[in-house]
Amino acid sequence: MSPLPRTATALLLLTVGAAATGCGPMSDSSEGSRPDMNMQQGAEQADGILQQTLGAIEPPLRWSHGPSTHSSCGDDPNAPENTGSVDRIIQIRTIVSEERRGSLLGVVERAWKARGYRITNVNTSKRFPAINASTPDHFQVEVSVGGEGQFFFSVTTPCFTTSDVADPTAQPNAAPREGEFPWRPDTHDAFWSVTS
Repeated sequence: MSPLPRTATALLLLTVGAAATGCGPMSDSSEGSRPDMNMQQGAEQADGILQQTLGAIEPPLRWSHGPSTHSSCGDDPNAPENTGSVDRIIQIRTIVSEERRGSLLGVVERAWKARGYRITNVNTSKRFPAINASTPDHFQVEVSVGGEGQFFFSVTTPCFTTSDVADPTAQPNAAPREGEFPWRPDTHDAFWSVTS
């Protein structure tokens, strides 16, 4: 895994760091047994969560994959040995106006609640709002707004058995973008981009 650019690293710390505690909520388990999934399987489930979230939004948003990262759970005293956690992130390329941010956050929150996710934190900041939630199987999910008004969706997995982790396979519906992540939103939408 190549090192991330400094801006991407800082963004990931802001977006997924708030959701992840230790190596995910494997520490909630008192059994101490090794999870029955590996990191790749966890990453695939995280990708599915992101795609389900995007699928609940109408009109559809344009999006691209952000950097995929993973780390050892060795710092978590409650995590089994030889386990790791994976972070997946998607950046929304659609321009979401300030007037539509609340609507989009509301759609996401309702979709997560409908799937049985527990809302763990709501940041009501006008400039940097965010919602954090936990799935029934302890994946940590977040939707947040960045400094350029771009939306990010991220998932942090619980601690799973260490394995290689491949890049996501879902095909983005936005054109490839040059330059360091994150990017400015660049796609106008008749609904999400309106300012009145």
